[in-house]
Amino acid sequence: MKEDNIIYFKQYPFETGQKINIVDGPRKGDWEVLEVSDYKVRLRCPVSLKEFNWDRFCYSTTEN
Repeated sequence: MKEDNIIYFKQYPFETGQKINIVDGPRKGDWEVLEVSDYKVRLRCPVSLKEFNWDRFCYSTTEN
């Protein structure tokens, strides 16, 4: 019988004040975490100082 490989996704626990770097995708780059709710995260670009309020989108993964 073939074993299935299952990938588990877990929402990343952002914390206000964190400095993060998103490695790929349309939001890649350096960011500062300004505010976190159950559904949204507000980030600021440290260069342009533009702020964005996005749905929570970053996940850490494991594969088993």
